[in-house]
Amino acid sequence: MGRLGDKSDYESIREARISENKARMEMLGLLRCAGELSAIATSPARRAGSVTPRKTPKPPRVLTPLRRSGRLVSAATPARSESGRRCSPRLNGGLEYKALPYSGEESEEEEDEEKALVYIDKDRLRVLQERRCDSKGRGAVYDPVLGICCHFCRQKKLCGEEGCKRCGEGDFEQPCIGKTECSSCHSTNGILCRACLKVRYGEEMDEVRKNKNWMCPHCIEEKGIKKFWICNSSFCLKKRKIAPTGIAIFQAREQGYASVAHLLMDQLKCRGSY
Repeated sequence: MGRLGDKSDYESIREARISENKARMEMLGLLRCAGELSAIATSPARRAGSVTPRKTPKPPRVLTPLRRSGRLVSAATPARSESGRRCSPRLNGGLEYKALPYSGEESEEEEDEEKALVYIDKDRLRVLQERRCDSKGRGAVYDPVLGICCHFCRQKKLCGEEGCKRCGEGDFEQPCIGKTECSSCHSTNGILCRACLKVRYGEEMDEVRKNKNWMCPHCIEEKGIKKFWICNSSFCLKKRKIAPTGIAIFQAREQGYASVAHLLMDQLKCRGSY
């Protein structure tokens, strides 16, 4: 057994290799270069006056304008109600649309090329009418021109009502009888199709159509007519920091509620807040 102060063979070999490497670095001049670089990096003048070079900022990219539908170019700016909501002039025929003349007819006035005109194809409209009434709830035909967007499902579908002149005959001046209209705000918040009105709020379109004083959930809440009766669309629920309900009508009916709004109203009552 060796004494505690004696070095082992490994330590002796290690120190010999370190000395050999230092001598080799000295011969190559690496130790001198390392010392000079260390002196430059740690000098006070270098630390005080050093400025990190910054990259030249790139010029901002010029974005191309967004594409817009031609029929929206000449559309008037929608009016706003006193409450600040966007009104829907399309619901009551507020916007004016002009149809292009058919082949063989001469137009009386020459319109500017930039002015957006809507061409209503009678043959296409006739084909759509054959499928329009297949679904009376939501409508079976999507039409971005004649269709009016529902606040909940956000579908611009032609209604399935047989007596609707707007969706059935393509008359823009007539309102769509398959969509609701709030008597208070007349905004897009009060536009609901038959299916969303029934499933989400438990109301019938025929009764709402007869009631000239019908109000949307937004106005009912603002006026304090029915407490905890709120709009349960995904947009409005997210604004309240509430997760959207999704397809909750089956859960509501299993628990004995007439609609999703009744289920949500009961949950808010139990919670005691909005």
